[in-house]
Amino acid sequence: MILSGREIRRRLGRDIAIDPFDESRLNPNSYNLSLHNELMVYEEVVLDMRRSNRVRRIEIPPEGLVVGPNQLYLGRTAERTETHNLVPMIEGRSSVGRLGLFVHVTAGFGDVGFCGYWTLEMFAVQPVRIYPGVPICQIFYHEIAGEHDDYDSDKYQHNRDIQPSMLFKELCPNREPEPQMRLPFGIEPAGR
Repeated sequence: MILSGREIRRRLGRDIAIDPFDESRLNPNSYNLSLHNELMVYEEVVLDMRRSNRVRRIEIPPEGLVVGPNQLYLGRTAERTETHNLVPMIEGRSSVGRLGLFVHVTAGFGDVGFCGYWTLEMFAVQPVRIYPGVPICQIFYHEIAGEHDDYDSDKYQHNRDIQPSMLFKELCPNREPEPQMRLPFGIEPAGR
């Protein structure tokens, strides 16, 4: 069963935390989350699951940034969420999808007990201009049946930033992450 907007509001401060919370973003059965002002792109031509791949950061200026096809952009929500006794999920908003922008490639399913920012795997069908703070996706909540354990992972739990893939921690637990680079304002990633 999916929670209604009214039930989401009722459970704030108990099973659900959304920080910051804006009443105007509450929908009949979801809540709109907004895009933070940074993106991350991989620098590698071929991504390797067994290692930490190098990434660069791109700032999204107030006047927007054009993202193009054939490039994966990692972003994050501006809101931090915390969920207990429910299963959180995110989906792209239909208005965003109608522009050909996928907000999450595969990872819209959250775990009961997840606390942190949502990393977005963004992919554009054609060039589209995006803006910081735009309501980019919606979070909704499923009830969970039966006894459960809360999500507890050293990869993504309690994150404070965009999270590139950390699959290497499962496959090669002794590997360290690669350093990140910040691109100056207005500089596009390589291969653009």
